[in-house]
Amino acid sequence: MTDLDRFTDLDPIFAQWAQEKLRKKFRRPKYKTLVAVDTKDLSVNKYEETYHREGATEDVTYNVSNEEVENNSGTVKEHLITATDTTKSSYEWSQTKGYKLSASVSVNVGLPPITGLTAEVGVQFQLFKKKTKKRETEDSHGHQTKVDVQPWSKVKVSIETKKKVHKMGFSLKFYLQGKVTVQMKKESGKTKTVSGDVVDILQKYGTVETDTSGERTVCLSIEGTFEGMTRIDRKVNVNTTALSTKIDKDTDVFKTSVKDYYEVKLTTFNPMSWNDGFSLTYDEIFTELELVQIPKFKTKKESIQSEAERAQKQTLNSLDDLFNPDVTGLSTAPRCILIEGEAGVGKTTFLSKEAIDAVSQKTELGRRHDIALFFRLREVREEETIEEMVWDQCVPETTEGIDVQSIRAILKRNESRVLFLLDGYDELRPEARAARQAIPKLLSGKLYPNSTIVITSRPSAGVQQYTRPDCHVHIMGFSPKHMVKYVRKYFITDPELAEDFIMQYFTVLIDKVFLKTQDLFSNLIQTPMFLMLVCVLWEEEQEMVSTGTMTGLYDNLLTCLVRKHCKREGVNMPTEGLPTEVVESLLQFGKLALEALLRNEALLDLTEVERAKVNWELLLKLGVVSLEVSSSKLHPRRQLNFSHKTMQEFLAGRYVADALVNQDIVELLQLTSITKALELSNLLQFTCGCDSRSAQAVMEELSKISSREFTHLRPVQFEMSHVPKDLDIQKACRNYQNFTALCLTILSEKQEPEVLQGISQALPIVILDSPINSREATALKYYIQNLQSTNLPDRLILKFPFGTDGRDTVQYLQQCFTTSLPGLILDLKLSGLRFDSPDETARLVSVLKNVPGLRALDLSDTYLTPSSLQPLVQGFSHMSLLEELDLSGNHALGDAGMEVLQVGLSCVPHLAVLRLECVNMTAVGMSSLAPYMRHLVRLRELDINHNEIGDTGLESLTAVLPIFTAMQVLVLRSIGISSIGMHTLVPALCQLTRLIKLDICCNAPIGDPGLEYLAAILHHLTAMKVLDLRYTGISDMGISSLIKALPHLVQLQVLNLSGNNIRDSGIVSLVQTLCQPSSMDMEQNPPGEKSLTTAPHCNTTLQELYICYNSGVTGAGLGRVTQLIITLPALTRLDMSGFPRDTPAHLSDTPAMALPYTPAHLSDTAAMALAEALPRLPALEVLNLEFISMEPAGFQAVVQAAEEHPTLERLGYSRRGVPEGADTTASCLMWYC
Repeated sequence: MTDLDRFTDLDPIFAQWAQEKLRKKFRRPKYKTLVAVDTKDLSVNKYEETYHREGATEDVTYNVSNEEVENNSGTVKEHLITATDTTKSSYEWSQTKGYKLSASVSVNVGLPPITGLTAEVGVQFQLFKKKTKKRETEDSHGHQTKVDVQPWSKVKVSIETKKKVHKMGFSLKFYLQGKVTVQMKKESGKTKTVSGDVVDILQKYGTVETDTSGERTVCLSIEGTFEGMTRIDRKVNVNTTALSTKIDKDTDVFKTSVKDYYEVKLTTFNPMSWNDGFSLTYDEIFTELELVQIPKFKTKKESIQSEAERAQKQTLNSLDDLFNPDVTGLSTAPRCILIEGEAGVGKTTFLSKEAIDAVSQKTELGRRHDIALFFRLREVREEETIEEMVWDQCVPETTEGIDVQSIRAILKRNESRVLFLLDGYDELRPEARAARQAIPKLLSGKLYPNSTIVITSRPSAGVQQYTRPDCHVHIMGFSPKHMVKYVRKYFITDPELAEDFIMQYFTVLIDKVFLKTQDLFSNLIQTPMFLMLVCVLWEEEQEMVSTGTMTGLYDNLLTCLVRKHCKREGVNMPTEGLPTEVVESLLQFGKLALEALLRNEALLDLTEVERAKVNWELLLKLGVVSLEVSSSKLHPRRQLNFSHKTMQEFLAGRYVADALVNQDIVELLQLTSITKALELSNLLQFTCGCDSRSAQAVMEELSKISSREFTHLRPVQFEMSHVPKDLDIQKACRNYQNFTALCLTILSEKQEPEVLQGISQALPIVILDSPINSREATALKYYIQNLQSTNLPDRLILKFPFGTDGRDTVQYLQQCFTTSLPGLILDLKLSGLRFDSPDETARLVSVLKNVPGLRALDLSDTYLTPSSLQPLVQGFSHMSLLEELDLSGNHALGDAGMEVLQVGLSCVPHLAVLRLECVNMTAVGMSSLAPYMRHLVRLRELDINHNEIGDTGLESLTAVLPIFTAMQVLVLRSIGISSIGMHTLVPALCQLTRLIKLDICCNAPIGDPGLEYLAAILHHLTAMKVLDLRYTGISDMGISSLIKALPHLVQLQVLNLSGNNIRDSGIVSLVQTLCQPSSMDMEQNPPGEKSLTTAPHCNTTLQELYICYNSGVTGAGLGRVTQLIITLPALTRLDMSGFPRDTPAHLSDTPAMALPYTPAHLSDTAAMALAEALPRLPALEVLNLEFISMEPAGFQAVVQAAEEHPTLERLGYSRRGVPEGADTTASCLMWYC
């Protein structure tokens, strides 16, 4: 096809038309030659474009940088790599069909809007000739990237370029109007000009149409093509390749040597240094673990569980369970696991077995970690590094190619796969516990933050000073089944003796084993160490077993060992006591044991022992100690090792008991504080168990310390508090409870009148929070049985573990309260026991008849039914002084239970606290109960939360509420109140002017109208300290009414507005109002006076503020809050978590992890303001920022400020909101889902 075929020439058409027109005028064709065509009066009226894809191709090219970087060292190297790429691009468009015309007539074509199109916006196509235009460009691309080249790896950078080329065809209809003037010439040269309408001229070559104005146009069409680049995609790839070098070989050698070393050193052990023929493998050791729940994310439903339900503990099959989110509630694997247990319970044994199983990959711990490192912390010295500890304790000295430097490289390279097993934090030397030492740095995450740690310790040894464990496990010791298995292993050569032992103390069924008695002995033999001692004594002389005390067991064991020694050596054994030489050697050695104990050391350097001229060889023959060469290669020495730390404490206690004849106990033991007494707990028990005079001296000193440190404590401080409790008071209460346990265990060792008198002087308040077969419970029984009216405590508080057998507990109480004890004030807490039988409650009532001074009775979550409640209510006549009654969590009570209860209320006129949470009461039950409550004129606390009584039931209650003028706490949470109910309630509330806590949360129908009713009467409730308005359906409208009333609440300490519909403006206005000083603050800090703790215009009253989960609050609003909170310096808890955005209503109860996650975003400015505010909140303990995101700089600033804060224990944050690459090793961080 030629150009003439593709391009129509219009000049001949115009010439033919002009010639024809002139011929008609002059009657002959004289003008035959075309001179010119004038189109100045010709115009393109409009045009229409259409496009179609003719084809598409892709051309992918790669350009790889020639630069490759290798890191052959054990440290990370930073390197700048540049990769370049050049791309040639061409763009071409052409006219493939059109019209030739001598005049210049053109049409601008707008090319199609292709994404990424880089060609010119428009192209001009001319009608009179073929038009082709081509443009070429060269695009160079350079990429620089800064990479961290990991140890022993290679990095290569490449740029992948993808070019996408489109080819398009188009069709263009254009519409011509106007006149064309054509000049013709005849042979003589004379010219003539003729003009005509272009529509008439070209109508045969196109189509004629009429435009909107009625003018005619002629439509012609042209065609063309476009070909060019529409997109260039570039992707930068950074590829890291591990180098197989010496480090890999060293790692393999290291792992093998550790495994071999453990198999030699840890697989078998001899628990009795005096019996070389007895050994055990760790596979034969079994212990039960109990998981102690730690704070975790709670859904709305979980957060309203009863206290008893939250107190339940969960038995684990093994540590593998801690990697199950259903068990731990953690969204990620734990980094730090703390295992606590009392002396002799088997912590070292357990951890040794975990080490063996880990290197053999038999456990989840082993499968998750390539390297398991077991440290005995008692071997660690000051300034020793982690790598030195590994070389010292985990690999044979003969391992070739492994030294401290190579260990450091191996640990760095494999950090996330390293497991540290740290045994005996309580035995770590004080100088090695300082913050700058290696073990504290490892615990706090400053060293190897991506590793995993399992650490064992006796309770309260201070591990939490450097880390907040993700999981907290308590070793309970042997289960009865495991006790029987252990006994059979011990007596493997004499099965008949084993079966005699088992028959004496156990009931063995087909698949279950039970202890026959629940007493002190059964409690002791749960501890592996003590069970072993009992087996030794049983083998020697069965009468020596049932001593009932730790000291008795060790005394008998010592006698047993001396007898065996005398028999071997052919020496006569005295009929009374021990040989003189033995006694003298034991006392000399006991002095060294005490000195080591006070230095927190469990090993005695043989050189020091010899220098003290102690006959250590005799002690070695007895089996009291063993001689070993230190396992430490860094600190090699010959040393004497006690069979167990309790043996060291026993020998030291014997020496102290003897030395107290001539020495002062304070000077001897440095016993100057409760803290020191608790540290020396076992030593003091053994000392008291050895000698009555010593026990009396110890108790006299403990009484002095108690009177100094606990003189400010009162019984009320151990009751449930509805307002924030002072930190110092909380700490003092915890210390007092631990001190009480110590005093009771001392009494269990020496049940004598002199010790009992010391207990009475040391403990004005006596508290038991232990199982009924514990040593403390045994001692308390003796204490109660010997109580006299002249030495009654200020308060006796009995609390038993959740799930304890109710029948056994009642039997224990029967043994305690055998006679009437008028004047004894008793708080009895039986929560979680089972009292679903009327017979059991009747037995309980019969016991309580002997305690007419019963003050508080807690029967929450005890499976009470209306029938089992009946005997209790009938027994109210013997409990006329009862002040507190808690029946919460007994769902089976229902309305029928309320009918039973109401009958007895008149018998307890002193009742001041009534808790009926979750008892399945409806409006019917409330209507029935309310009239009988008129007898309770002293009622100061009423809790009926989580009962569907609705507005109707509330109306019955409001009829009697005004009677309770002493009311301080009213809990109406989740009972179905609406705004109508609030309208009924507020007139009664007006009269409760002593009210310090009002909880109406989780009543969504209250809404703004209900809050407005409440706000209108708050000026009557100026004593209010706690106001809980969570999930009550309020918005900015309701909050505005609350804001107006807030200045009246001058004592407000806790305000909770979580889970509502408040927006930014409402929250900001609220916080601004709260930040204003109360009138009380103004009186205490008048203008012009400087306070040590406050600045002008500060609110020093508010301690807890919860504004989380409000659907209308954004990052901007929270940012404004961060600028205001500095004027709330008394805050201890602040929750300003965001709201999970775009959450459908039907997902409101869905766990947080499953919800769509669009957090409120705190800008860097807001985050920095929060970080700057934290130091100005000196009392802050908890800060929650769930459902919030931040930029990296802001996040790190907040975390750093929280970590450096002296009192902040917990910074709650959502893992999904953490900026990529941010450091999350801070110990204060607590993760939500």
